[in-house]
Amino acid sequence: MEHPIFALGLPHGSEWLIILVLAVLFFGADKLPKLAKGLGKSLGEFKKAKEDFEKEVHSAANEPDAKAGDKAPHISGNLPQSVEPAAPVGTVISPDELTKKS
Repeated sequence: MEHPIFALGLPHGSEWLIILVLAVLFFGADKLPKLAKGLGKSLGEFKKAKEDFEKEVHSAANEPDAKAGDKAPHISGNLPQSVEPAAPVGTVISPDELTKKS
């Protein structure tokens, strides 16, 4: 039975050898270690950022809400005007009433 990862069409077996030979021809043997080092550093930074993010999410989730005992905050400022309900169905509205500004 094949491993499930091979069902995705990823290279395996001799295909990796062909990819390696093409990489050496394309980049040169002296640049491959530098590329691998840069890739390793990038992956390390990504892992560190992921751990920091997870730590921040867990600390925020576990932090007790300091304002839970307080009453709801008072809303002030420029609030929208209240909207009047529309006329019931079947009511005839004149064009003057539609264009009238309140």
